[in-house]
Amino acid sequence: MAERGLVLVTGDKPRYELDLDIRRRNVFVTQLEDGRDEEENVTHLPIIKEAASKILDISKNTLQSTLVLKKEVEYDQVSQELRAKKQEFSDRMQALDQRKEEFSQKQIEYTEKATKFEKFLQDGDVRRRRAVLRYQTESRHNELRDVEIKNLTNQLEEKKIRQQKLHEMMKKFKIFEDFLLKTVDNVPENYLEFGVDSPVKAIIRRHETLSHTNESLVNNLTVLADEQETKQHELETLQQQHDTLKLMMTSELSQLQTDYDKLLEKNKQLELKFNLNKGQFRNQSVEVGSLFLAISNLAEQCRLKHFGSLNESGLLQKLEMVKEFILDKTHIEKLALHLSEERSSICNPYDQAPKEKKRNNKHLLKNKVSTITNNQENMNSNNYRISVIEA
Repeated sequence: MAERGLVLVTGDKPRYELDLDIRRRNVFVTQLEDGRDEEENVTHLPIIKEAASKILDISKNTLQSTLVLKKEVEYDQVSQELRAKKQEFSDRMQALDQRKEEFSQKQIEYTEKATKFEKFLQDGDVRRRRAVLRYQTESRHNELRDVEIKNLTNQLEEKKIRQQKLHEMMKKFKIFEDFLLKTVDNVPENYLEFGVDSPVKAIIRRHETLSHTNESLVNNLTVLADEQETKQHELETLQQQHDTLKLMMTSELSQLQTDYDKLLEKNKQLELKFNLNKGQFRNQSVEVGSLFLAISNLAEQCRLKHFGSLNESGLLQKLEMVKEFILDKTHIEKLALHLSEERSSICNPYDQAPKEKKRNNKHLLKNKVSTITNNQENMNSNNYRISVIEA
């Protein structure tokens, strides 16, 4: 038999669901029988898959009173939830009103603080402006006072200098004052009655002449002192110029001395090199002399008429003569070989021995030509060396 059970299905809405677990029966079959699997006296129950709340709505056997009661219960639940929501909404509105009052009070406090702060800033600006104006006025007064102090100090210095000069003049004229007092004491009482011929007038004239001469001498002395100062300055400048020139000359002399020492060292090294290369130059001169003799001998052997006499021709002309002679000989030899080959090919085309001889002759001619070209290259190199030596 099949076992049935109700299982609580969890989800958004709890409901019961019928769980059917079909198991196999452990039956030992002894005989065959058709329709053995069919059960007798089995009550079939329908499988319910709907939720518990929907069973009453769907089923046909449910009464209208039960449905009305169910709807009333649902209405009571909804009304309770609505009252709870209204209470919660009223509580929230009260809290919101309280928070609004607190916010308005804080806003008022903040506005008061802002106004106080603005007033404080305005007071600070006013104070700062006053302080700046006070500072500017005081700085101007201080500058004016500094200028006044400087002017007064300058005036004080001038007054002190004038006082010093007056003291010196008093000391200077004190002698004359004492002299005049002494003369007044010694002069008779009626000295003014003598007139022009009185001895006092003569003394006064003498004093005037002496004072004039003294002034002229003092002026001459000042002029001479100024000239002496100018000459002294000129002498100092000349002394400085002399010292600078002396230093420059000594530096140039030291530089020239060092250059002279370097030249001496260089001359010594050149003398050593000359003494070392003297023997080599002798050997080279001997080789060059032998080369000249060899070139003159070759020119005598390879003499051509259109070059003129050998005594008048130079070294380069001799070398050109030898070169042209060798080229002519090689050209003639090539022509002779070519003609001999043509004749031999015409006369004895099947003769092998003459061919071998010709080949040997060709090799000999080639060796001669190579030796001649080598000699020519050697002569060209010797010619280059000779031109270098002549230079």
